[in-house]
Amino acid sequence: MRSREYLTKEEVDELLHAASARGRHKIRDHTLILLIFRHGLRASEAANLRWDAVVLGKDGGTISINRLKGSQSGNHPLQPDEVEALRELKEKYPDSRYLFPNERGEALSRSAIAKTVQRCGELAQFDFKVHPHMLRHACGYYLANGGAGEGKGLDTRLIQEWLGHRNIQHTVAYTRLNPERFKEMSWE
Repeated sequence: MRSREYLTKEEVDELLHAASARGRHKIRDHTLILLIFRHGLRASEAANLRWDAVVLGKDGGTISINRLKGSQSGNHPLQPDEVEALRELKEKYPDSRYLFPNERGEALSRSAIAKTVQRCGELAQFDFKVHPHMLRHACGYYLANGGAGEGKGLDTRLIQEWLGHRNIQHTVAYTRLNPERFKEMSWE
């Protein structure tokens, strides 16, 4: 077991770069990793995403996240780079009803997603094994550490809603490990 079960933003960026350089499904794989990270998706949630859950407008878009494991579903806004990636994906796989199709146009399986993420980690030359849930955790830590909140961690309730946690104790784990909360301490 690793000392930590999440990726840093820099590691996510390396993983995205590796996905973009990889094989005939590089658009799909890059978009898959991007959305898993940005929206804190479980592999099963990503696998089940269909195009009818996506609304792409000229100025942005939304995606309806159907959470599993008793979590709360919701709608998330899409960032401009996500909209662009989704448009490219739709152009590449026009006949699939799933965002992330396999060779037959059906939904990628959880194990296929796990293998994709693992292979991208190998291409990025990580010295540890990468799995999809590390991206969900990376999302939680990124939000708690101020990645999407102008340099300061987001409100725990907002992170809870974003990740779909029913119980806030699941969210507190991300904020509890935020080293920023100790910055005011002085040992002098």
